[in-house]
Amino acid sequence: MSQTLDSSRRTLPLVAPSVVVLFLWMIVPLAMTIYFSLLRYNLLDPGSRGFAGIDNFVFLLTDPAFVTSIWNTVVLVGSVLILTVVGGTLMAVLFDQEFPGRGVARVLAIAPFFVMPTVAALVWKNLMMHPVNGLFAWLLSSIGLEPIDWFTHYPMLSVILIVAWQWIPFAFLILLTAIQSLDPEQKEAARLDGASGLELFRFIILPHLKRAISVVVMIETIFLLSVFAEIRITTSGGPGTDTTNLTYLVFQFGLQQFDIGSASAGGIVAVVLANVVAFFLVRSVARELKPGA
Repeated sequence: MSQTLDSSRRTLPLVAPSVVVLFLWMIVPLAMTIYFSLLRYNLLDPGSRGFAGIDNFVFLLTDPAFVTSIWNTVVLVGSVLILTVVGGTLMAVLFDQEFPGRGVARVLAIAPFFVMPTVAALVWKNLMMHPVNGLFAWLLSSIGLEPIDWFTHYPMLSVILIVAWQWIPFAFLILLTAIQSLDPEQKEAARLDGASGLELFRFIILPHLKRAISVVVMIETIFLLSVFAEIRITTSGGPGTDTTNLTYLVFQFGLQQFDIGSASAGGIVAVVLANVVAFFLVRSVARELKPGA
């Protein structure tokens, strides 16, 4: 015990500076956001600055756009999670099989994950979904159908497809690693017992992927709550508020309306909601990762 204490005292001077920096790195921005959320502070009218109490929070929570942004956030996150988990699972099963050029195919499959969100949004907006020059418009025209203006008629679906395209490779990597950790003898025994490919997937592979899927859902949810670039580049939150999520609503308050107080209040609400979601997700994943779960 005394040796442990002595070791801790010796390493404390080395560890303390990094701990202090990390603490300040997290606490100072959060403290400033809380401070501004309690002020009446608009950059277009700096002279009216004063203490507002909870007025900014009341204004935010009673704004009809807030309820819409929460619903859009839920729809976006839920839809992308479904697409990425299903798509990632199917890709992982496919790429676990032996076929010529599998290594190159795997590299190409994970490539979208390394594309910056802004670049991905521009590619999809101008090369894939453009109603005149896009690939989808050309395909529809080639079979005699009318091209679709995706970002006007199906704005949320368009954003969901773009974000899912970026995150499917992440789910694919995690789930492929999990499949490769499955004992080959277990699969071979199932085949010898006459199990079909569908039965092998349902009763052996899918239960084995349960924990990996939980990890994918947790990590993706935390990041998907802050989707911004794809919305900014493609729809700018519209038409109307059809694609305005909570992150984009905070952006509108802060950098379009210059209402720093309301934007800070929105940031605090977003942090609280994200931490609540993360708390339950971490507990769920922790239960899955327990031995014998």
